[in-house]
Amino acid sequence: MSDTNQKCFGKTGGFSINFNQDYTSLSVVSEQGYRLFSLSSVDRVDEIFCSHDEDTRIAERLFSSSLVAVVTASEPHKLKVCHFKKGTEICNYSYPKDIMSVKLNRSRLVVCLEDSIYIHNIRDMRLLHSIKNMSNNPVGLCTLSLSSHLAYPISSATGELQIFDAGNLTSRLKIKAHDSQLSAMNFSFNGTLLATASEKGTVIRVFCVKNGQKVHEFRRGLKRHVSIGSLNFSICASYVVASSNTETVHIFRIDPKSIEQAERRNCIDNGSSTTTNTSSSSNNNNDGESQNGSDGEKAVADDASNGGWGMGFIAKAVTAYFPTNVVADVFSQDRAYATVQLAEAGLRYECVIAKVEKETRLLLACEDGFLYLYDFDDSKGGECKLIRAHDLRMPLHGITEVDIGGNENDTSVLNVTMTNSMIPAPGTYAGVLKGRPGDRMSADSDRCRDLREAVEYPIKNTIPLFDDMQFPPVTPITVE
Repeated sequence: MSDTNQKCFGKTGGFSINFNQDYTSLSVVSEQGYRLFSLSSVDRVDEIFCSHDEDTRIAERLFSSSLVAVVTASEPHKLKVCHFKKGTEICNYSYPKDIMSVKLNRSRLVVCLEDSIYIHNIRDMRLLHSIKNMSNNPVGLCTLSLSSHLAYPISSATGELQIFDAGNLTSRLKIKAHDSQLSAMNFSFNGTLLATASEKGTVIRVFCVKNGQKVHEFRRGLKRHVSIGSLNFSICASYVVASSNTETVHIFRIDPKSIEQAERRNCIDNGSSTTTNTSSSSNNNNDGESQNGSDGEKAVADDASNGGWGMGFIAKAVTAYFPTNVVADVFSQDRAYATVQLAEAGLRYECVIAKVEKETRLLLACEDGFLYLYDFDDSKGGECKLIRAHDLRMPLHGITEVDIGGNENDTSVLNVTMTNSMIPAPGTYAGVLKGRPGDRMSADSDRCRDLREAVEYPIKNTIPLFDDMQFPPVTPITVE
């Protein structure tokens, strides 16, 4: 966490807790190393690994596999790829600057520095692409979808972002998400939606990844600017949950019809692009004015029939003091579907919505070292009720459970460091015939087999948090 962000939150619990890609596991990172946990039920968490290592900054696990990407405080520029079940380090890579964040999926491993991004093939850790000379990104803000779409900010003054296809190594589109600098963003599980928040933290926006159209705009608050701590979709992509440095966690509901409307708007925009620029500009201005006016009149008329003291009446009154477009934006923004009132503000929470034992739960992992589970009524919303808290601070001999009664393909600057057992035997006949470089991992080496074994895992044996949804197998990539 950057110093600026830490000042916004005001406190530190000494831990950094993150969920894996499908919310079936979480890592607890501290000065004593990192530990991995699985959540098998509301009443129980299981420790599956404890590193007992040096001060750790980052520990990212790939789904329910044995592969973990680790960055330590003593070597912040070095990424270690580990097989935690065997307790071995498969390989390590050194970068020109400190590593700010690491993102994983089944085909790509992305390393984000302050001004550059490196994309690796996760099957053999081969460097595929690098993005250099980026705008200043001190916290390593980026997000990687399961379909290998990568989003990252491209401006330090505005909230503009780039969506990059890390699978095919091509740029997709740019989105002007906010007027101020971005502070959080995340893809939905199916990769079709992207949620964003700015450093002001008052508005959450959701965009269609396919065409960049805005799908939803949610208002988190009106009075004060906040620092967003986490922003995540539910697995079903029906909800977005956001936490901040305030005492409230907000859950917003995605309307499927809004996605369809975004698709239609994109088709209309593409059709209207064939007209002249003058005609198009004139039509857009007139449409915007008539649309705002008709919406306002309709709202006032509806409220008048209900007694005259509804939102339309208020909007009409406020319009006398503020510009019409500002009022229209504020009153058209959707509000939170459900909320959580925290005991105190100032702590960072990583929040996700998951199915635990076939029930929808809200999981809050706090930097104080506790995991909080809330009941979430997806049919009604409203205030969520705390049902269980787990203490993850101490090494696990048993978990304390609190019962709640109530451009850039230049790779020359990347220094690849390989362990001795990972380096192919010099002068092997097969290696000479294939023309394999000396620093390339051999397909039949022990370390390459460890890497493939760590990435692959039996899908049917994963923790049954989402037993109604299994993931399709990935075709193995042959290392040459």
